[in-house]
Amino acid sequence: MSDSPNDALDEQKEDESVIRAVLSGNVNEFARLEKKYRRIVSFLVRKMIRNEQDVEDLTQDTFVRAFAALHTFQFEYPFSRWLYRIASNRCIDHLRRKRFAMYSIDEPRRGKDEGEFVVELPDSGPAPDSILLAKERADLLRVAFDALPEKYKVVIRMRHEEELDYQEIADRLDLPLGTVKAHIFRARKRMYAVLTRNNDHAFEEYIIDEDPS
Repeated sequence: MSDSPNDALDEQKEDESVIRAVLSGNVNEFARLEKKYRRIVSFLVRKMIRNEQDVEDLTQDTFVRAFAALHTFQFEYPFSRWLYRIASNRCIDHLRRKRFAMYSIDEPRRGKDEGEFVVELPDSGPAPDSILLAKERADLLRVAFDALPEKYKVVIRMRHEEELDYQEIADRLDLPLGTVKAHIFRARKRMYAVLTRNNDHAFEEYIIDEDPS
């Protein structure tokens, strides 16, 4: 975004100033970073993801995660590089989940002799400690979700449980599309704030590294 090393240094200092303001309690200042980097983050996501609705979701989620993890930002590195890594990781996770979802190991496969076979994999069930960790995370998610106002709970359920897109949610609730986007954005932001406040490590992999108007 800069034409010279000096410009890049000035931008880095400007970002650092905004980040320190946010960390000091002026959270509304984060909107300046969203406005500054939203277009280029969206461009980066679009290079990896084809579906435009997913692009919008992942772009928004990148900023939500960056906001939640801002206290982990290391000032010796440019904020832009940290932000782009979050976006890239989110895209990789999204593509990995889609690949796994497309392949069902329980569905019979057809071999060369036209006979069917079922893929059998060795038992790789979770260890007891991972089961406990999963339960702990589920409990934390439930706490974060229960803390939401009812209007936010409704859109989160429809988006993440029913997997409806924004327009479908708007149609079903008879709400403007912009209102639905804003509700989902704010709901996610509140949930991440609760999660990171209650447990700094359980959701670490989710927050490594918009205003939906």
